[in-house]
Amino acid sequence: MLRIDRSIYDKIVAHARRDHPDEACGIVAGPEGSDRPERFVEMINAERSPTFYRFDSREQLKVWREMDERDEEPVIIYHSHTATEAYPSRTDVSYASEPNAHYVLVSTRDPETVEFRSYRIVDGVVTEEPVEIVEQG
Repeated sequence: MLRIDRSIYDKIVAHARRDHPDEACGIVAGPEGSDRPERFVEMINAERSPTFYRFDSREQLKVWREMDERDEEPVIIYHSHTATEAYPSRTDVSYASEPNAHYVLVSTRDPETVEFRSYRIVDGVVTEEPVEIVEQG
């Protein structure tokens, strides 16, 4: 199960909507081994494409170094789908290289509906998991 604070959920959805019609992408880092998404990091889609995303290699290196320095790991790796459901494509599955990460997809195909789903992707196997949005108290 993915537990995510409402503020981070809102930031992911806002980024996906803002970058539409291109796919948006980014991560949410958290303390190593904690499974707690805490630090939202919006990233650039180097492809600037409505059907594909790729982290900019320089930016990714910088972000991953920051996580190393802060003893963090990518708890969430997210991107949007602009015209299809929030389900990993074959390409998404082939690029999934963080077995501990939650892979979040947001579909922006309907501007009135938020379609926000989370998956674990390990060795090419996609498993959807429930999402619990935690309100700040």
